[in-house]
Amino acid sequence: MIVRELIATAEISGGEQLRLYRRGGDHMIVLGRNELMNSRMSGSEEVLATATIERLGKSDAQLLIGGYGMGFTLRAALAELGAGARVAVAELVPEIIAWARGPMVELTANCLDDPRVRLIEGDVAEVIASTNAGFDAILLDVDNGPDGLTRDANDRLYAARGLAAARRALSSGGILAVWSAAPDAGFARRLSEAGFEVEEIAVRARRNGKGPRHIIWFGRTRR
Repeated sequence: MIVRELIATAEISGGEQLRLYRRGGDHMIVLGRNELMNSRMSGSEEVLATATIERLGKSDAQLLIGGYGMGFTLRAALAELGAGARVAVAELVPEIIAWARGPMVELTANCLDDPRVRLIEGDVAEVIASTNAGFDAILLDVDNGPDGLTRDANDRLYAARGLAAARRALSSGGILAVWSAAPDAGFARRLSEAGFEVEEIAVRARRNGKGPRHIIWFGRTRR
């Protein structure tokens, strides 16, 4: 039996602690009793990128990704986009990036050094609030979805004011794509009330179509 080994920790706002574990070749990021990320379950995070880019229909898109995590969404986006694309990645926890360049460097596969990538060590909500029509798509994989598991402050991304800020930050016909570990009818309703055309899909956690079902919402601004 391969034992799960604690290899790093990170303190986050509110006194909570993120823990990075390794079991054999797999990595897990855990908060309390909740496993936030597992390197064996990348499927839905990859679909967050590929399905958004498919809906945009442009290879030179300007994207903002909120939350680096284990980089699944970023790597999937880079594989789909052309040389003229630009991808800003906002990650609030500096240790997440340190882990990407350290214990998980093989998993990162140099995606943070891609010339199309701009890394922002800060709050994605602040990036959104300071932008006007600057992105073709905003991809949010923050906490486990609209619940705000890691930081209560993340709720502002998913409340009416945060959704209005996201609309302002998007270009005409742009897409706000949101990943969630579970359905949330209230959020889907808020997204519609904020003026987005809403599409919701369910995606399995693993690439092979197995694992728990995750939810992705696509909110398109009206042209």
